Amino acid sequence: MNNVDKPRILVVDENEANRLLLCQLLKEYNVVEADCTEAALNKVDSEKPDLMLLDVMVPEEDGYSLVSTIKSARKTQPIPVILITPLHGIDEKIKCLENGADDFITKPLNPLELAARVKSLLRIKSLHDQLENFHNIVISLALALEAKDDYSVNHSKRTAEYAYRLARRVVPDDPEVELIKFAGLLHDIGKIGIRDEILAKPGKLTLEEYEIIKNHPVLSEKICSSISSLAPCLPFIRSHHESYVGKGYPDGLQGDEIPLGGRILAIADAFDALTSDRPYRKALSRQVALDILRKHAGVQWDPLLVQQFCEIIESEDVYEYIAI
Repeated sequence: MNNVDKPRILVVDENEANRLLLCQLLKEYNVVEADCTEAALNKVDSEKPDLMLLDVMVPEEDGYSLVSTIKSARKTQPIPVILITPLHGIDEKIKCLENGADDFITKPLNPLELAARVKSLLRIKSLHDQLENFHNIVISLALALEAKDDYSVNHSKRTAEYAYRLARRVVPDDPEVELIKFAGLLHDIGKIGIRDEILAKPGKLTLEEYEIIKNHPVLSEKICSSISSLAPCLPFIRSHHESYVGKGYPDGLQGDEIPLGGRILAIADAFDALTSDRPYRKALSRQVALDILRKHAGVQWDPLLVQQFCEIIESEDVYEYIAI
């Protein structure tokens, strides 16, 4: 790994000898130094460190105030901060954490402990950066769809929210909940590749046009597959038009062969389509849409998920909130 790729650590300490020691202990990283609060804030702005090591006795204002400043600004809040303190008492440790520090280490420094804490927080920062990049990609793709078709992007936003509510009820502690929401935002991105006159056609589609429409889950998957961070969402995106008895598309999957995220998206997608104005019909009422879901549960959609979804819509204010 060259210097440019190495994580950047900002060391803040008024004592030059202490800074030199930390630079030596952290020589595998890019280390930037500051000897006071003003210099530290300038370095945060110019160097954009991946982690800060901050002595509580930093001049001008104590380390607690500086870490509070760092953590109160949206731009710098994600930067992990380790406070270095000479005190070992529990009150001191609590004070470090209450002021926003992500971790603390006491003097005299133990090189192995320092290395372990730094490595752990840098890993967390890296995961945060990946997630932020993931969010930006999703937003960019959604904006691309919005530029083509206002209905599609609003439909995708509502579908994502309905799917998120259902996933949160069915598997509340599963990481897939967030992935299902992202898949909901992107499930129709393939419609970018479909002609406007087909998407907005007010009458019945021809067989050829219907086959083109049926290909949009595959197109959506293809567009998203070029972005490695979206890989976990691909099975959900591809399968959101599969049928519970195996008569859907593109793969004719049935029952549990369909990924959970795909089964959830299928219900959310259908409900929003039913309750929205389309080129060929006016929106149906919430109750009529729920009746249709129940009627076709076990044939078109997973019956247990339909039951859960209907309970959510009927017992929560989610419909009024999302439909706005």
